[in-house]
Amino acid sequence: MASLKDLRSRIASVKSTRKITSAMKMVAASKLRRAQDAAEAARPYAERMGTMLGRLATAVGSNEGAPKLLAGTGKDNVHLLVVFTADRGLCGGFNASIVKATRLKAKALVAEGKTVKLICVGRKGADALKREFGDNIVARYTGIEGKKGIDFSSASDVGDKVLALYEEGEFDVCTIFYNKFVSAISQVATAQQLIPFVGEEAAEQEEAAATSAVYDYEPSEEAILADLLPRNVGVQIFGAMLESSASEHGARMSAMDNATRNAGDMIDRLSIQYNRSRQAQITNELIEIISGAEAL
Repeated sequence: MASLKDLRSRIASVKSTRKITSAMKMVAASKLRRAQDAAEAARPYAERMGTMLGRLATAVGSNEGAPKLLAGTGKDNVHLLVVFTADRGLCGGFNASIVKATRLKAKALVAEGKTVKLICVGRKGADALKREFGDNIVARYTGIEGKKGIDFSSASDVGDKVLALYEEGEFDVCTIFYNKFVSAISQVATAQQLIPFVGEEAAEQEEAAATSAVYDYEPSEEAILADLLPRNVGVQIFGAMLESSASEHGARMSAMDNATRNAGDMIDRLSIQYNRSRQAQITNELIEIISGAEAL
């Protein structure tokens, strides 16, 4: 049985841990509000841009003049997976869910005889995936989120790297993996194909075409797509970064809240154990004193 001194030390240690987790929870909560506002503000722009590009892609179809980012290379032998995780831990299953989804996708592609390449945005993802796919990682990015949050220039760096690799013929299909923010306690691991561009489903396109007006584009649809598709890569990556950032802060706030509650429960249990041990020790001392007095 632990001594009273050991119990006092454990109680003091858990109280110190509770202070740290409580402070981390408050910091994450303050960052979450700003990150959530940024993610929700970026969604309409990204969704609207995707819808417009989907309509243009439907009009262009498989024409010979279709941009390469839309038509693709005609192959799917090499897949580039862009993984968005955090630089730090202590955020529950946030990093593990994305790493698991990426690992399953990579293994499935390898089993089909495909070649897999990885771009890891965030230190945790790179550290977890390098054990199995260290030779497949072509680029790593850390420290993306600054004190004021995530800016578009960081997304542009990643987007430019993806576009450069595509122009060099390094891959055929690009898919991004990130956590989509739902609430502080709910984040959904999401996989989105980035290259070649995939618009709305056929049924949705037909419905949109039937209910929307007919547009005349100037310049041509091909020229507009050639200009907007590279921008769309940066926009979608920026949106994924904002979603991932909000999800990270939400997951960390929830994890630190649970840790604070667990620390409080542990302190209560240790306090009860300490009081019982102290009472038992006092009782034994009284028995010894009484027995000694009676012996005299």
